[in-house]
Amino acid sequence: MTVDLQDLSRRLFQTANQLWTNTDLRPDQYAQPVLALIALRQMEAKFDTVDAELSKTFTGRLKPTPPDYHANGAVFLPDNARFSYLLALPETENLAEALNTAMKGITDHNPDLVGVMPQGYGSLPNGVLRELMRLLAPLKITGDAYGMIFEFFMGEFASAYMQKGGEYFTPSSIVKLIVDIMEPYHGKVFDPACGSGGMFAHSADFVRRHHKNPSRELSIHGSEKMLDTQKLCRLNLAVHGLSGDIKIANSYYDDPHGMVGKFDFVMANPPFNQSEVDRDRLVNEAGKVDARFPLGIPTTNNANYLWIGLFYAALNNTGRAGFVMANSASDASGSEREMRRTLVESGAVDVIVTTSPNMFLTVTLPVTLWFLDKGKATGNRADEVLFIDGRHIFHQVTRAHRHFTPDQVEFIGNIVRMWRGQKEELEAGSGPKMTETFGNDGYKNVRGLCRVASRAEIEAQDWSLNPGRYVGVAAGEQQNDEDFKLKLEALQEELDVLNVDAARLQTVIERNVAEVLAT
Repeated sequence: MTVDLQDLSRRLFQTANQLWTNTDLRPDQYAQPVLALIALRQMEAKFDTVDAELSKTFTGRLKPTPPDYHANGAVFLPDNARFSYLLALPETENLAEALNTAMKGITDHNPDLVGVMPQGYGSLPNGVLRELMRLLAPLKITGDAYGMIFEFFMGEFASAYMQKGGEYFTPSSIVKLIVDIMEPYHGKVFDPACGSGGMFAHSADFVRRHHKNPSRELSIHGSEKMLDTQKLCRLNLAVHGLSGDIKIANSYYDDPHGMVGKFDFVMANPPFNQSEVDRDRLVNEAGKVDARFPLGIPTTNNANYLWIGLFYAALNNTGRAGFVMANSASDASGSEREMRRTLVESGAVDVIVTTSPNMFLTVTLPVTLWFLDKGKATGNRADEVLFIDGRHIFHQVTRAHRHFTPDQVEFIGNIVRMWRGQKEELEAGSGPKMTETFGNDGYKNVRGLCRVASRAEIEAQDWSLNPGRYVGVAAGEQQNDEDFKLKLEALQEELDVLNVDAARLQTVIERNVAEVLAT
């Protein structure tokens, strides 16, 4: 019988949440030990699979070593760190102490996990720990199913307990769409705002789906400014049989990877509309802007275009970038418009996709997905940008939350593939929708859905990268209340940014006037 992983994950989380009420921990303190238990269950499943394969090669007294397991994408588990061993301990044993010992043993044998595995199980009652492990133990699921459960729990913790949860967790359907359009088959992958590492995990899933080994095909690099979130990212990588170079760094000011021109793929969901970035730290003593910001520094008190410039700078000559961006960035004026013009004139802007509202756990506004391709700049599509209006493509999960279904991700990805002259992918079931929309003649502009615009057309629209300006409204349809609401929300978002900037300028003026009057 097929297991409904979404339903299973939901029931597991509800039970774990009930158990949490029997502790005096804050939700964020409870989250990490619970996630580590789910991770351990996945680690053992992978360990068992690899161990069975290695046993065919290592016979007699010859035993595989931890590096042998690492080479096959598994975390090495000493006997006392096996999930099954811990679950079988007598009721009289101190399970919390045994788990702390197990986590230390995992760290000792797996250098990539140094500092990652939690040691705070003593604060959770033994009864709660045993019940959690019993919930996870008997499940008859295979492959990366525990990885999916792990991801579901991260999302639920972010949604239910952490006001800034969106800063470390990007909904999986958004990430899957970014990865599907990016196509990271092989190379160096970089996320300078990596959060919990969802971009890396789904890039690996993409490689597996195309019958390759991600640990051999992908080299993973990331930066994350929060220590706890960096640990979560490294744990997430381990759950998916991956390792990577994840640095603790603030990407505005730090460059631990020497990123300029280095990466094949850059993926990110940066924090939107951040203000008060210290611009003095973005230039050297001679006043020259750091090479990581080739588009320059915006005069507005908003970091969106700093991120966009950083993503562009990190790409090698054939590199691709895909990232989430606030809608307001597509039409931002002033210095940001000139930075956007520079980017469009480079020929690297590839695809722009708008989404519907309520796709994120902590943000109700719609967002825009930007895709850059430096290799395109020297090809026959250099003068073109594909715009896709995805605001009406979604599945309503709850009243307040939407996502893309697998066939919807594939459908949007196929629009891009057709435009690029590539073969469509139909495994997720997008075939009927593709035929209904495009027939059998390849890519064509479809009102209300997609349109290819030339650089001259973009210039005529004041260098806007808002798909709504190019795609138009489907035949027979009129702008509805939701379209108006989306535009109004985007204007409100831009107004909020301008108000922040105005408040900053007022403070500067008042300080300058006070200094003049004091002399």
